[in-house]
Amino acid sequence: MSADSELFDVAVAASKHYSATARTGPVGPDEHQVEALKAFGAVSVDKPIGAEAAIDLLDTVGSPATMRSTGGRYFGFVNGGVTGEARAAAILAGAWDQNAALPAMSPTASAIDAAAAEMIVDVLGLPSTATAAFCGGATVANITAIVTARDALLERADWDVHDRGLAGAPKIQVVISEEAHVSVHKALRVAGFGQQQVSVVAADHAGRLDASQLPNVDGPTLVLAQAGNVNTGHSDPFDAIMDRLGGPDTWMHVDGAFGLWANAVPQRQVHVAGVERADSWATDGHKWLNVPYDCGVVICADGRHLRRSMRMDAAYVPDGGEARSLMNMGLQMSQAARAVPVWTVLASRGRSGVREIIEHSCRCAERFGDALVAAGAELLAPVVINQALVAFGDDATTDRVVERVQESGTCWMGATTWQGRRAMRISVSDLSTTFDDVDRSIETVLLAWQGD
Repeated sequence: MSADSELFDVAVAASKHYSATARTGPVGPDEHQVEALKAFGAVSVDKPIGAEAAIDLLDTVGSPATMRSTGGRYFGFVNGGVTGEARAAAILAGAWDQNAALPAMSPTASAIDAAAAEMIVDVLGLPSTATAAFCGGATVANITAIVTARDALLERADWDVHDRGLAGAPKIQVVISEEAHVSVHKALRVAGFGQQQVSVVAADHAGRLDASQLPNVDGPTLVLAQAGNVNTGHSDPFDAIMDRLGGPDTWMHVDGAFGLWANAVPQRQVHVAGVERADSWATDGHKWLNVPYDCGVVICADGRHLRRSMRMDAAYVPDGGEARSLMNMGLQMSQAARAVPVWTVLASRGRSGVREIIEHSCRCAERFGDALVAAGAELLAPVVINQALVAFGDDATTDRVVERVQESGTCWMGATTWQGRRAMRISVSDLSTTFDDVDRSIETVLLAWQGD
C-alpha cells in the first residue's frame, strides 16, 4: 500500500469517527479546546512535521474545536448540516480533484454540473427555461446576478458596458428593503452602485418589504427582493412588487440564500408566492439542501444575460461554442466540481426527499416557537419556515439566556438585534435535527431562563 493510500485511510477513519460522534458531547468547543488550536500556528515551515503528524494534528486538535453543526442541535447562522450521501460524494469528488471550469477540463464534472443545474431549477419551482450555475455561496451568487442585471438593464438603454464601461452610463435606480441582507449591500458596492442610487423601502413587523412604500420609478430599475429574512424567515411580497414595478425597464433579483427552498414545498409556497416572476435568484446548497461547503447557486431566467456578462475568452481555451461552461457563467475560472454532492442528494432523495428535509425543519422551528411562547417567552415574528425569533423580557435577560445556552454545550443559538430589541435567533437547518433534539434544547433554554 502506498503512503498516499495509508494517509487516505487514516483520514477516512478519522472522518468516520467524527461523523459517528457528531451527536455526542458539547455542540461548541470549550476554552481549552480553543486554546489548543495554537498548535497549528506553532508549526514552522522551516521545521515541517510530515504528513502523518499533520493529519494527526488536524484530527486530535482540530476536530474537538469544531462547531458540531451536523449533530442536530446547532441552531445558529442558518448553517446546514450534511447528508450521508453528500458527504460520501464530496469524498469521491475530492479524490477526482476535477477542475469544473470547462467541459474539456472534466467531462465528468461538466455532465454532472449540467444535470444538477436542471434538477435544482426544477425542484425550486422556477421557470424551466432558467439557467443555473454553481458558485462559492449566495454572496457570490448575489454579486454575479447583480452584475448581470446591471449589464442587461444598460443594454436595454443602448449602453454596452463591455465596450464603454460604467463612466457616463445611464442611471440605474436600485430599490431595496431596509431588511436586505448585508451580502446584498456588498454585492451592490462590487457592482459599482453607490448609496445615492439606492432607494431603501421600509419593512413591516416581520421584515417584509412594505409594497405600499415602493417609490415611483422612471427608467432602468434594479429591484432587490428577499426570500427568507435571516432573522424571521419571512419573505418580501414578490407579486405586489412586480405588479407595481415590473416592466421592460425593471430587473428583479431575489436573494433566497435559504428561503427560496420554501418554494420546493407545496404547503410553504404561500410564503414565497410570486418568486418565480423574478429575473434572477441566488441560493445556497450548503444551507437547507445539506450539501458540504461551499456551494452557492446563481439562477437567471434568461441565461444569455448571465453568459454575456461573465464570458471570458483566451487563445488557449477551446472554442467549441459550448453553451455551458462554468467559467463563462460566473466569476471564477478554476473551480471545484460543486455540483457533485448536489446531484447526489437530488438523485438519491428526489423531489419528495427534498420536501421532507425542508418541511421537517419548518416543523421543528414551529415546535420551538410554540413551546417557548407557552412558557412565557415572546415570539417577535410568526414562524413561517425554519426561523424562530424569541425574546425573554428585557434585553439584558435575553442576552444572558443566550450566553448560558451556549455555555451549556447542549445546543447553540445565536443572539441578534431585531427592530431595536435583543433576541435569541433559532435556525433549524440541519436535516439530522429530531423532535427529541428540539425538546432537549427547549428544556435547556428554559433552564437558562429560570436562572434569572
